[in-house]
Amino acid sequence: MATIIVPYGLSYVGGALLSSVLLVSVQILIVSARRKASGIQPPQLYAERAQVEKSVDALRLNCAQRAHLNTLEYLPALYLTTCITAYKYPILAASLCEGWTIARLVYTRDYTSGFPEKNVQRTFGARTSLMFLLGLIASAAYTVGTAMINELQQVA
Repeated sequence: MATIIVPYGLSYVGGALLSSVLLVSVQILIVSARRKASGIQPPQLYAERAQVEKSVDALRLNCAQRAHLNTLEYLPALYLTTCITAYKYPILAASLCEGWTIARLVYTRDYTSGFPEKNVQRTFGARTSLMFLLGLIASAAYTVGTAMINELQQVA
């Protein structure tokens, strides 16, 4: 039987990636609850302007839906850069990924309140999560760059 050797710290990367899945799952639950409260049925993704003007529940559905979809938009970049960075720097990758998830949790909590324009924490969560993602992008680029340089040096 073959043995797979897992680098130290890779389990932390798995935990950080799993926490982002849990975040998305919580967002799904919030959207479902807001959808039920608003009475707006699928396949209608968002409440129309007239529905929002009549009901704060419709506004809250829109906010929850936007927080969820915005998070989904970032996941491919988060997962790819976390995995690339983890190849050489698993603790750094796990830390940045988990920081992103925590910042998105703050963003979600405050965006789904139904009053996103009045909530400073929503902006803080969005900007902070972007900073963590930029850290992952830079780390992944460094990881790939140094690996390519090492391979070129071995060929020469």
